[in-house]
Amino acid sequence: MPLIVIGADTGPGEAILETLGQPEREVRVFVTDEASGLEMRNRGFKVATGDVSDESHVESASMHCFSAVLIAEAATDGRQRSFATTPNEVLSGWAKAVANSGVNRVIWVTDLEPPETGIAEVARVDPSDPALAEKVLALDDAHSLG
Repeated sequence: MPLIVIGADTGPGEAILETLGQPEREVRVFVTDEASGLEMRNRGFKVATGDVSDESHVESASMHCFSAVLIAEAATDGRQRSFATTPNEVLSGWAKAVANSGVNRVIWVTDLEPPETGIAEVARVDPSDPALAEKVLALDDAHSLG
């Protein structure tokens, strides 16, 4: 089942991609940095490049994905965000976008309480956890988060 990583061009995103990047797994990435996107495309990932605060673009990129990994650092770092003025607005936009796209499972990578998604299967992993990538992989592979 396809998985998308929003904010894949962050430190946690790169660690997660190293673990998820298996030939039998379809992994999509949403990045802001075009050079990072090109490098990820060369590694075999399907890439969407754009403004992480563009809710409609995140929704389109997430269509037909089973899981979404939402890396909060991409809502708070130094990248330009033209469609939202605060990190909370960006994260809320992601929550709406993945819900509207039909995603079944959301894995937040954040040390804060994430916004409500309305999706039944939601998990959170602390970005400073040394086993971050392995935990995200296990959550994506789990039969159920319930």
